[in-house]
Amino acid sequence: MPSIEDIRGFAVTCFSNARGSHDWDHTQRVYNLCMHIGGVEGADLEALEIAAYLHDVGRSYEDESKGAVCHAERGAEIARNLLAEYPISDQRKANIIHCIRSHRFRGNRRPETLEANVLFDADKLDAIGAVGIARAFLFAGEVGARLHNPYIQPEDMEPYSEEDTGYREYKIKLSRIKDRMLTAEGRRMAEERHAFMETFFHRFTKEYEGHK
Repeated sequence: MPSIEDIRGFAVTCFSNARGSHDWDHTQRVYNLCMHIGGVEGADLEALEIAAYLHDVGRSYEDESKGAVCHAERGAEIARNLLAEYPISDQRKANIIHCIRSHRFRGNRRPETLEANVLFDADKLDAIGAVGIARAFLFAGEVGARLHNPYIQPEDMEPYSEEDTGYREYKIKLSRIKDRMLTAEGRRMAEERHAFMETFFHRFTKEYEGHK
């Protein structure tokens, strides 16, 4: 019968060849955020722990397909198989699977439980603020993108290409995250991270243009 250590160990192996922007370190940060937000909001912390460890186990499939495969959907199916013999109720298993399936920002599944809301917020918080900025540029480097491209509007840039800059990620996704948060604590934390991010990218464009 699998234990939480087995689940965590399995999750670690899923990131053996992961890109730095979505590696095991990201999962650990999301876990820490889940424990904090979940504690404040009164969520089921055992279910959250499992969901946090497994939320990105399908990520490699999305990366290899250049976005054609949804890592949340694939991860939910992996989790379903992994949890088959885990000693918790079917209802809690279903909640964990739902958490994983609905955590994606661009996904078409809306979180419908407190635990799913917490995981969604934790995952999004790791995409903004100082860490979020670093991850955006790290991802751009992973796909061979430029530092910045002021000659193309962000919405016209091709994702997963040399046009996929950190600034594009900010304009298209990161700048909208604070308005998508689902918990009170998540919203509080997002406001501070968003403010830092706005200040950074304002300065970034000024420096890039030689005005600072």
